[in-house]
Amino acid sequence: MLDLNEGLTTMATGMGTVFSFLVILWFAVSVMGCIVRKLNEIFPEPVAAVKTAVKKVSDDVEIAIAVAMAKMNK
Repeated sequence: MLDLNEGLTTMATGMGTVFSFLVILWFAVSVMGCIVRKLNEIFPEPVAAVKTAVKKVSDDVEIAIAVAMAKMNK
């Protein structure tokens, strides 16, 4: 009977420790999220314009694609 009580005590202590750590971690992550959100309002990052390059496909590639699609649809 002594071993069972000792095991249950160890289990409760371990689970309590893990639960306490997870609560502290959740609180810390929530506070950090609020801090980062506030800092983003104060110091917004400039958004750089993204230039997309238009690449011209050669006529040979277009013809090859059209032939492949025609063969695939047969």
